[in-house]
Amino acid sequence: MKPSVIALSVLISTGAAAESIIVQSTTSTKNSGLYDYLLPLIQRDLGLTVNVVAVGTGQAIKNAMRCDGDVLLVHAKAAEEKFVSEGYGLERHNLMYNDFVIIGPAGDPAGLANAADAADALNRIQASGAKFASRGDDSGTHKKEQALWRAAGIDPLPGSGDWYLETGSGMGATLNTGIGVGAYVMTDRATWLKFGNKQDAQIQFEGDAALFNQYGVIPVNPVTCPSVNKDGAIRFRDWLISDKGQAAIAAYQVDGKPLFFPNAN
Repeated sequence: MKPSVIALSVLISTGAAAESIIVQSTTSTKNSGLYDYLLPLIQRDLGLTVNVVAVGTGQAIKNAMRCDGDVLLVHAKAAEEKFVSEGYGLERHNLMYNDFVIIGPAGDPAGLANAADAADALNRIQASGAKFASRGDDSGTHKKEQALWRAAGIDPLPGSGDWYLETGSGMGATLNTGIGVGAYVMTDRATWLKFGNKQDAQIQFEGDAALFNQYGVIPVNPVTCPSVNKDGAIRFRDWLISDKGQAAIAAYQVDGKPLFFPNAN
C-alpha cells in the first residue's frame, strides 16, 4: 500500500526554505481532514513545514524505527510505549481521543442495535453469518479490532475470505469495500463523520468503553536516529500539547460535530 503524503511547503521571510519535519502518522487522522486544518496553523505559528506520511499505525512505527521520520503520531498505546522503551522515541504524550464505532447496512442483519456490549456485537456478527470487513493491516484500528475479537472469545481467521474480509487497506478503502458488499466495519468515528460514500450504511453499535481510541505523540529519539530534526519535532509536539494546540484540536468539527477530544498530559 502506497503511503498518502500531505505536504505543506512555505518559504520563510528571508527567502530560504522553511524548516521541515516528517510525521509518521495514521490514515485515520489524514482521512479525518485534521491535518489539512492543523498544518496551516502550525506553519503560521512555528514557520515549520510538516510533511505527514499517512499509513497504518504498525507501518508508521516501523518507518519511525528506520529513522524515516521525526515524530510518531498514532493510536496504539501499547505499541507506542514499546517504541519508547526500546529507545526509538522520546517521552510519549497523550494527545487526543475519540472512539470506534461499528457501521453496517441499514437493515442491521446481525441485530447490533440490540447488543449489550462490543463482545456481544461481534458474537452477533459471527453467529448471523453477516460479513465483516477488516483492515487486516496491523494499523491501530486493526490492533483494536483484534483485541475486541479476543475479548469476545472469537477467532475470526477461519472465516477469512468467507464472512471475514481482510482488505489490507486503509480506513477509507476498507469502508468503501465493506459498504459495497453490505458488511459491518469497525472504524474510528472521525473517519466515519468525514467519509463521503456512506450510501445506506449507518452506525449500528457505539458507546462501549472498550471502543475508546487514544492517540499519542512521540518525537523520534535523536540518539537512535541522529538524522532527525529534534528541535523541529519537539516544537511540533509542544505546540500540539499546548493550550493553543489543544484548543485547535477541540475546535475542528465536521457538520457541527467534534472529531477529536484533546487530553494532552
